[in-house]
Amino acid sequence: MPSAPTKLYADDVSLLVVLLDTNPFFWSTSSLPFSKFLSHVLSFLNSILLLNQINQIVVIATGCNSCDYIYDSSLSTNPGIENGKLPALCSELLKKLEDFVTRDEQLNKQQSQSLPPTTTSSLLSGSLSMALCYIQRVFRSGPLHPHPRILCVQGSSDGPEQYVAIMNSIFSAQRSMVPIDSCYIGSNNSAFLQQASYITGGVYQKPQQLDGLFQYLSTVFATDLHSRTFLQLPKSVGVDFRASSRLRYWFCYCCRKPTK
Repeated sequence: MPSAPTKLYADDVSLLVVLLDTNPFFWSTSSLPFSKFLSHVLSFLNSILLLNQINQIVVIATGCNSCDYIYDSSLSTNPGIENGKLPALCSELLKKLEDFVTRDEQLNKQQSQSLPPTTTSSLLSGSLSMALCYIQRVFRSGPLHPHPRILCVQGSSDGPEQYVAIMNSIFSAQRSMVPIDSCYIGSNNSAFLQQASYITGGVYQKPQQLDGLFQYLSTVFATDLHSRTFLQLPKSVGVDFRASSRLRYWFCYCCRKPTK
Protein backbone atom coordinates (compact mmCIF):
# COMPACT_ATOMS: atom_id res chain seq x y z
CA MET A 1 0.00 0.00 0.00
CA PRO A 2 1.59 3.31 -1.03
CA SER A 3 2.35 5.74 1.77
CA ALA A 4 0.61 9.08 1.98
CA PRO A 5 2.46 11.95 0.29
CA THR A 6 4.47 14.12 2.65
CA LYS A 7 4.62 17.88 2.65
CA LEU A 8 7.72 19.40 1.07
CA TYR A 9 9.10 22.78 2.11
CA ALA A 10 10.86 25.31 -0.10
CA ASP A 11 13.91 26.26 1.96
CA ASP A 12 14.13 29.95 1.07
CA VAL A 13 10.42 30.69 0.58
CA SER A 14 8.40 32.17 3.41
CA LEU A 15 4.74 32.52 4.27
CA LEU A 16 4.77 35.44 6.69
CA VAL A 17 1.57 36.26 8.58
CA VAL A 18 1.87 39.67 10.24
CA LEU A 19 -0.43 40.64 13.11
CA LEU A 20 -0.69 44.43 13.14
CA ASP A 21 -1.79 46.19 16.33
CA THR A 22 -4.29 48.98 15.55
CA ASN A 23 -5.47 49.57 19.12
CA PRO A 24 -6.36 53.30 19.41
CA PHE A 25 -5.88 53.22 23.20
CA PHE A 26 -2.22 52.36 22.69
CA TRP A 27 -1.50 54.63 19.73
CA SER A 28 -3.03 57.66 21.45
CA THR A 29 -0.26 57.44 24.08
CA SER A 30 2.62 56.07 22.02
CA SER A 31 5.70 58.18 21.30
CA LEU A 32 5.75 56.73 17.78
CA PRO A 33 2.97 58.13 15.56
CA PHE A 34 0.81 55.49 13.92
CA SER A 35 1.51 56.92 10.45
CA LYS A 36 5.26 56.60 10.96
CA PHE A 37 4.80 53.10 12.35
CA LEU A 38 2.94 52.12 9.19
CA SER A 39 5.71 53.50 6.98
CA HIS A 40 8.24 51.27 8.77
CA VAL A 41 6.00 48.21 8.47
CA LEU A 42 5.16 48.79 4.80
CA SER A 43 8.85 49.15 3.93
CA PHE A 44 9.51 45.89 5.74
CA LEU A 45 6.70 44.07 3.91
CA ASN A 46 7.98 45.31 0.56
CA SER A 47 11.47 44.08 1.41
CA ILE A 48 10.09 40.58 2.15
CA LEU A 49 8.52 40.43 -1.31
CA LEU A 50 11.74 41.70 -2.89
CA LEU A 51 13.83 39.00 -1.22
CA ASN A 52 11.96 36.31 -3.13
CA GLN A 53 9.26 36.89 -5.71
CA ILE A 54 7.29 33.85 -4.48
CA ASN A 55 7.33 34.87 -0.83
CA GLN A 56 3.80 35.28 0.51
CA ILE A 57 2.59 37.89 2.97
CA VAL A 58 -0.68 38.00 4.88
CA VAL A 59 -1.54 40.92 7.16
CA ILE A 60 -4.16 40.70 9.92
CA ALA A 61 -5.28 43.87 11.70
CA THR A 62 -5.81 43.45 15.45
CA GLY A 63 -8.22 45.91 17.02
CA CYS A 64 -9.87 46.16 20.43
CA ASN A 65 -13.05 44.36 19.47
CA SER A 66 -12.30 42.58 16.20
CA CYS A 67 -9.61 41.42 13.81
CA ASP A 68 -9.61 40.89 10.06
CA TYR A 69 -7.46 40.07 7.03
CA ILE A 70 -6.41 43.30 5.32
CA TYR A 71 -3.83 42.03 2.84
CA ASP A 72 -2.93 38.80 1.08
CA SER A 73 -0.16 38.94 -1.51
CA SER A 74 -1.39 35.72 -3.13
CA LEU A 75 -4.63 37.51 -4.06
CA SER A 76 -2.99 40.73 -5.19
CA THR A 77 -2.97 41.15 -8.97
CA ASN A 78 0.05 43.47 -8.92
CA PRO A 79 2.23 43.60 -5.81
CA GLY A 80 4.75 45.85 -7.58
CA ILE A 81 4.59 49.46 -8.67
CA GLU A 82 1.21 51.03 -9.32
CA ASN A 83 1.09 53.89 -11.86
CA GLY A 84 4.85 54.25 -11.45
CA LYS A 85 4.44 55.98 -8.08
CA LEU A 86 3.06 54.00 -5.17
CA PRO A 87 3.52 50.28 -4.50
CA ALA A 88 0.21 48.47 -4.93
CA LEU A 89 0.80 46.74 -1.60
CA CYS A 90 0.69 50.08 0.21
CA SER A 91 -2.45 51.43 -1.44
CA GLU A 92 -4.41 48.19 -1.09
CA LEU A 93 -3.37 47.59 2.51
CA LEU A 94 -3.96 51.17 3.64
CA LYS A 95 -7.44 51.24 2.12
CA LYS A 96 -8.51 48.04 3.88
CA LEU A 97 -6.82 49.14 7.09
CA GLU A 98 -8.76 52.39 7.08
CA ASP A 99 -12.03 50.51 6.60
CA PHE A 100 -11.13 48.09 9.41
CA VAL A 101 -10.25 50.85 11.89
CA THR A 102 -13.56 52.58 11.15
CA ARG A 103 -15.52 49.36 11.72
CA ASP A 104 -13.66 48.57 14.92
CA GLU A 105 -14.29 52.06 16.31
CA GLN A 106 -17.99 51.77 15.52
CA LEU A 107 -18.12 48.39 17.24
CA ASN A 108 -16.34 49.86 20.25
CA LYS A 109 -18.91 52.68 20.48
CA GLN A 110 -21.79 50.22 20.27
CA GLN A 111 -20.36 48.04 23.02
CA SER A 112 -19.51 51.01 25.26
CA GLN A 113 -23.14 52.14 25.12
CA SER A 114 -24.37 48.87 26.56
CA LEU A 115 -21.38 47.92 28.75
CA PRO A 116 -18.60 49.98 30.32
CA PRO A 117 -15.14 49.34 28.80
CA THR A 118 -13.39 46.56 30.71
CA THR A 119 -10.09 46.37 28.86
CA THR A 120 -7.83 48.42 26.59
CA SER A 121 -5.88 45.46 25.20
CA SER A 122 -5.98 44.23 21.61
CA LEU A 123 -7.76 41.05 20.53
CA LEU A 124 -4.50 39.12 20.13
CA SER A 125 -6.13 35.73 20.76
CA GLY A 126 -8.44 36.26 17.80
CA SER A 127 -5.72 37.31 15.36
CA LEU A 128 -3.50 34.39 16.39
CA SER A 129 -6.36 31.97 15.74
CA MET A 130 -6.99 33.53 12.32
CA ALA A 131 -3.30 33.27 11.43
CA LEU A 132 -3.14 29.59 12.37
CA CYS A 133 -6.34 28.83 10.44
CA TYR A 134 -4.90 30.49 7.33
CA ILE A 135 -1.66 28.52 7.65
CA GLN A 136 -3.54 25.23 8.04
CA ARG A 137 -5.50 26.05 4.89
CA VAL A 138 -2.25 26.55 2.99
CA PHE A 139 -0.95 23.23 4.33
CA ARG A 140 -3.84 21.47 2.59
CA SER A 141 -3.48 23.32 -0.71
CA GLY A 142 -0.71 21.22 -2.22
CA PRO A 143 2.40 19.09 -1.63
CA LEU A 144 4.86 22.02 -1.82
CA HIS A 145 4.49 25.14 0.29
CA PRO A 146 6.61 27.85 1.94
CA HIS A 147 7.83 27.81 5.53
CA PRO A 148 5.12 29.51 7.61
CA ARG A 149 5.76 31.87 10.48
CA ILE A 150 3.81 34.48 12.42
CA LEU A 151 5.09 37.95 13.32
CA CYS A 152 3.24 39.86 16.05
CA VAL A 153 3.92 43.60 15.88
CA GLN A 154 2.27 44.55 19.13
CA GLY A 155 2.18 47.57 21.41
CA SER A 156 -0.87 47.06 23.61
CA SER A 157 -0.55 45.58 27.06
CA ASP A 158 -1.52 41.96 27.73
CA GLY A 159 -5.19 41.20 28.30
CA PRO A 160 -5.41 38.74 31.22
CA GLU A 161 -8.89 37.67 30.16
CA GLN A 162 -7.37 36.27 26.94
CA TYR A 163 -4.75 34.14 28.70
CA VAL A 164 -6.31 30.71 28.11
CA ALA A 165 -7.19 31.44 24.47
CA ILE A 166 -3.71 32.78 23.73
CA MET A 167 -1.99 29.81 25.36
CA ASN A 168 -4.16 27.44 23.32
CA SER A 169 -3.01 29.23 20.15
CA ILE A 170 0.61 29.04 21.28
CA PHE A 171 0.41 25.30 21.84
CA SER A 172 -1.33 24.84 18.49
CA ALA A 173 1.47 26.75 16.77
CA GLN A 174 4.07 24.66 18.60
CA ARG A 175 2.41 21.43 17.49
CA SER A 176 2.22 22.68 13.89
CA MET A 177 5.87 23.82 14.05
CA VAL A 178 4.94 27.43 13.29
CA PRO A 179 7.30 29.91 15.01
CA ILE A 180 5.75 33.03 16.51
CA ASP A 181 8.08 36.03 16.27
CA SER A 182 7.31 39.05 18.41
CA CYS A 183 8.26 42.68 17.93
CA TYR A 184 6.90 44.44 21.00
CA ILE A 185 6.89 48.26 20.95
CA GLY A 186 5.02 48.92 24.20
CA SER A 187 6.51 50.42 27.34
CA ASN A 188 6.89 47.13 29.22
CA ASN A 189 7.61 43.62 28.01
CA SER A 190 4.70 41.40 26.99
CA ALA A 191 4.71 38.20 29.04
CA PHE A 192 2.27 36.58 26.58
CA LEU A 193 4.48 37.25 23.56
CA GLN A 194 7.63 36.26 25.43
CA GLN A 195 6.06 32.88 26.12
CA ALA A 196 4.76 32.59 22.56
CA SER A 197 8.20 33.13 21.02
CA TYR A 198 10.00 30.95 23.55
CA ILE A 199 7.63 27.98 23.30
CA THR A 200 7.38 28.00 19.48
CA GLY A 201 11.05 28.69 18.78
CA GLY A 202 10.50 32.21 17.49
CA VAL A 203 12.33 35.47 18.19
CA TYR A 204 11.22 38.08 20.75
CA GLN A 205 12.57 41.58 20.33
CA LYS A 206 11.72 44.86 22.06
CA PRO A 207 13.23 47.69 20.00
CA GLN A 208 14.98 50.30 22.12
CA GLN A 209 14.72 53.05 19.50
CA LEU A 210 11.36 53.12 17.75
CA ASP A 211 12.64 55.59 15.14
CA GLY A 212 14.74 52.72 13.81
CA LEU A 213 11.89 50.19 13.75
CA PHE A 214 12.50 49.28 10.11
CA GLN A 215 16.11 48.35 10.90
CA TYR A 216 14.95 46.04 13.69
CA LEU A 217 12.34 44.43 11.47
CA SER A 218 14.66 43.95 8.49
CA THR A 219 17.68 42.63 10.42
CA VAL A 220 15.88 40.37 12.91
CA PHE A 221 12.60 39.30 11.34
CA ALA A 222 13.22 39.32 7.58
CA THR A 223 15.31 36.16 7.51
CA ASP A 224 13.61 32.93 6.46
CA LEU A 225 13.63 29.90 8.75
CA HIS A 226 16.30 28.07 6.75
CA SER A 227 18.72 31.02 6.92
CA ARG A 228 18.20 31.41 10.67
CA THR A 229 20.20 28.26 11.31
CA PHE A 230 23.31 30.18 10.16
CA LEU A 231 22.64 33.41 12.08
CA GLN A 232 22.96 34.57 15.67
CA LEU A 233 19.54 36.03 16.41
CA PRO A 234 18.44 37.46 19.78
CA LYS A 235 17.75 34.80 22.39
CA SER A 236 14.86 34.85 24.83
CA VAL A 237 16.17 36.02 28.22
CA GLY A 238 14.16 36.40 31.41
CA VAL A 239 10.91 34.99 30.04
CA ASP A 240 8.02 35.59 32.45
CA PHE A 241 6.11 32.34 32.80
CA ARG A 242 3.83 33.81 35.47
CA ALA A 243 1.56 35.73 33.10
CA SER A 244 -1.62 34.40 34.68
CA SER A 245 -0.57 35.66 38.10
CA ARG A 246 -1.53 39.13 36.95
CA LEU A 247 -5.01 37.90 37.52
CA ARG A 248 -5.54 36.76 41.05
CA TYR A 249 -6.02 33.19 39.88
CA TRP A 250 -4.34 30.45 37.89
CA PHE A 251 -6.35 28.84 35.11
CA CYS A 252 -6.69 25.11 34.62
CA TYR A 253 -6.05 24.08 31.00
CA CYS A 254 -8.52 21.18 31.26
CA CYS A 255 -11.64 22.90 32.50
CA ARG A 256 -10.55 26.57 32.06
CA LYS A 257 -11.77 27.33 35.56
CA PRO A 258 -9.77 29.68 37.77
CA THR A 259 -8.11 28.23 40.84
CA LYS A 260 -6.41 30.18 43.61
